[in-house]
Amino acid sequence: MSDKLKKKLTPTQLEYQEFAQAREPKRPIVLNCLKAFLVGGVICVIGQGIQMFFVTYFHFSQKNAGNPTVAVLIILSVLLTGLGVFDHIAQWAGAGTIIPVTGFANTMASAAIDHRSEGFVLGVGGNMFKIAGPVIVFGVFSAFVVSLVVIIFRALGVM
Repeated sequence: MSDKLKKKLTPTQLEYQEFAQAREPKRPIVLNCLKAFLVGGVICVIGQGIQMFFVTYFHFSQKNAGNPTVAVLIILSVLLTGLGVFDHIAQWAGAGTIIPVTGFANTMASAAIDHRSEGFVLGVGGNMFKIAGPVIVFGVFSAFVVSLVVIIFRALGVM
């Protein structure tokens, strides 16, 4: 807690803060990082396997295999979210499941599932895109800024 907030607390509240901090369980930070790294890596390896499947059996180029790979990962994560499996994986792995494609699909599917009782348009559609909207807006804006920087660097002869 910051010193500014501590100044506003009474002596009894400060005593309770110290009491609570002494009994708070210590987080296994290294173990949590290892779990996140392993699960994130497994998700990426699965994605690479799917991409190699498209390259090998459907004769896609490496570049063209990316789009169907992303689609399959989205379908898998939505399916696992609907079955309740993704949440168990995320509970165990923590931040390891926040790989952009699968994490985003899980977030949208979870919002849709949570609000399905309100109807398809206002419940599922409306609440699903409350989460997706800001991500899409900031993604497009970030791409715009990066493209401007690249154009400026190319005009200056840096790239």
